[in-house]
Amino acid sequence: MRQVGIVTRALPPPVCLRALDTPPRHPVLEPFFRRIVGLRWVFVAVYALLVPPALWAVLSIPQDSAIERMVVRSDPDFIATRAFQELFPEPQRAILVLEAPDPFAPPAIAALQRLEGALARVHRVQAVSALTVFRRLDPAAADGPGAGEALRRFASGTDFFRRQGLVGDGFLGVMLALEVGGPDERDGALDAVDRALAQAGLAPVAGESGITAVRRVGGPFVDAWLERETARSSLRYFPLFGLFVVALVYGLYRSLRALAAILLTLAVAVLLGVAVGALLGYGFTIISSLVPLTLMVTATASLVYLHSRYVDHPPGVPMQQHQVFALANKFLAVTVSVFAAAVGFAALVVSQIRPVRELGVWTALGLAVGWVVCFTLFPALQRILRAPGQVERRVAGGWIESAARRIPRWSYRWRYVLVGASALLMLLGAGALFGVPGLLAPMPLQVVGLDYVDRDLPIYRDSRWFGDNVLGLSQVSAWITTPPGAVLEPATLAALDRFARALAEQPEVGTTTGLTDILRLRRYAAGEGEAFPQDPETQAALAADLEQLLLAEPALRGFVDVKTLGATYLTVVARRGAAPAQDALPAAVERAWTRVAGDPGLTGSSLRVVGQGLLEARIAGHLVPTLVESFFLTAAIIFATFFVVFRSGAARLMAMIPSLFAILTMFLVMRLTGIPLNVATILIATTVLGASENDQVHFFYHFQEGRSGASTEQALAHALRVAGRAIFFATLINAGGFLALTLSDLPPMRQFGIVTASAFLLSMLADFTALPAALWIFFRARPDAGEGEAP
Repeated sequence: MRQVGIVTRALPPPVCLRALDTPPRHPVLEPFFRRIVGLRWVFVAVYALLVPPALWAVLSIPQDSAIERMVVRSDPDFIATRAFQELFPEPQRAILVLEAPDPFAPPAIAALQRLEGALARVHRVQAVSALTVFRRLDPAAADGPGAGEALRRFASGTDFFRRQGLVGDGFLGVMLALEVGGPDERDGALDAVDRALAQAGLAPVAGESGITAVRRVGGPFVDAWLERETARSSLRYFPLFGLFVVALVYGLYRSLRALAAILLTLAVAVLLGVAVGALLGYGFTIISSLVPLTLMVTATASLVYLHSRYVDHPPGVPMQQHQVFALANKFLAVTVSVFAAAVGFAALVVSQIRPVRELGVWTALGLAVGWVVCFTLFPALQRILRAPGQVERRVAGGWIESAARRIPRWSYRWRYVLVGASALLMLLGAGALFGVPGLLAPMPLQVVGLDYVDRDLPIYRDSRWFGDNVLGLSQVSAWITTPPGAVLEPATLAALDRFARALAEQPEVGTTTGLTDILRLRRYAAGEGEAFPQDPETQAALAADLEQLLLAEPALRGFVDVKTLGATYLTVVARRGAAPAQDALPAAVERAWTRVAGDPGLTGSSLRVVGQGLLEARIAGHLVPTLVESFFLTAAIIFATFFVVFRSGAARLMAMIPSLFAILTMFLVMRLTGIPLNVATILIATTVLGASENDQVHFFYHFQEGRSGASTEQALAHALRVAGRAIFFATLINAGGFLALTLSDLPPMRQFGIVTASAFLLSMLADFTALPAALWIFFRARPDAGEGEAP
């Protein structure tokens, strides 16, 4: 008898499992779905009419991946920067660096002259170099036979050109001002610059030109690449994921009719969901391009859950009757899971990062649209195409039956080890994310646009070289408002020059450019010395000359509010080398202002730091709050939903163990592998929690369904048998979809794809291990006694 007991102990009583396979009917939902299936042709016609305008709307969605436009429009710093740009409409700036063994040698100067001549014919682009300035001040010397040596003497007598990155050891710089209104005009201007380089014999570089290399540096080059790559990434990963879905769905259900029903529904759900963004006026950014993939992955998982219940067709039951029952049986679980995912993304509205907020709203509404499509169009196509059940066509995943019988007892035996190991990894993951005071700093952040460029590309290498050897890549503007008319007062100009000198003394500052810098350069060219005059008479004469220069020099007018003469600004660029900490550059400007704020020449004046560098700092400051606030808001709403639907708070809290385990463990992996937080990877928590909760919802729904008059072991076996196949294949779909992002050339997208796919697999692992183990502990239950064995 003892031997028989050992054998029967391995399996729960099969009769109970058969009883659990016939859940109660749904008197409200079944008539509802019977009506939907009856109107199947009406639904098909309605969706056929919606597809063409939706497709047109999707194709009209613009691209907008610039980093400085990532802050929400209600942010005070964004509002201030926009007001500054309206008063001082700065063009987009870039720089061409022409490297040469001797940049002042005749061949190099000749190449520079050819380039400037070609650039002069480019619409919307103004080019400035040390040679340009020299020509304006001394045309005869600049165009004479000894132009190179004359320029060398002129440029070496002042540090102005070196500070601006126009002259350096082994190179000359050409500053480009792009007066463009949008991405299309910018891209057209950059293409014209490339053609000008080719006309000058610098693309590719000709050996006789004296130039050895041309580096392209600046935000316009980075933004153009980001937008192109964002669009290309979608074209790469969508076809791959589509093939993956086709192979997986056909391999699972082994039916072309089922495959057609799922693919058609999926296409309509994703198309209509993405079209929501067009109605809201959104654009594709570096992260909101994830919306189509997220909608596709989530809708595919829902369809797999629905069709897995559909093919679980018991013999002797008409398929029409079983289809209605399957829809009603999965309605609550699918609805709650989609709601959980939508809430997860909707929680991103707390973010002050505009693309993250838009991603949340867009995805949440798209998921709601997909939910409607899954419960209307999909049942219609199932019936029209006569998708077979398992009675007609055997489906894959037969091993689930065996696993459903073995996992409950195995998880009971190792319950404390499984739960303890999961808790330990979660604690380590939390420490990796938030840091440990005195031992470990929080996870590093990335917000600079260059951080999102592949490090093997020339644009990254050129920009990094420039930032390490010439000037920093971050800059802000010090916007100074004075009483009307005071900007041209001699005392104000002297105080502004002292402010510029105070800025230059800050360790974070590499260079500044303002009114007084240009005035000092003109004094240097006139042989009066570069220093700003200190005697009142000379200052008064300089101020009087400035009034006349404003009428003739557009470059000077750009630094003054010519309507009121009550505002000006200085451009402040970070020091070369290691990038300063976020907020360090704005803080340096504030410190320098504090030193001169009491100057009589600045009476009634105020300072406001604005610009891209400030917005990048604000984005960095919003990354962790976005992660934490959205995560806890998502978790709280999902928990409340579970409590309302399943009416047991403590047990449902345990249902979140797999998601929490996966998320926190992946933060530990990110820390160990050096993956930082950025605008893409901060979405891991919300994405995984919202999407992987689908599995826990379905598991718990059938677990509770199985607990009606049955033991914990039988309920676990029932949940694993009914939901296990769908959980397994839905996880493969989720992981495969996000793994396709590894084809992107955007490092954050590759990182997001790898980490998110891994998190989904970890969540599934916890579904089949830590979750059953935790339920054994919570219910204080024991496995059922086998035949001839005491409980």
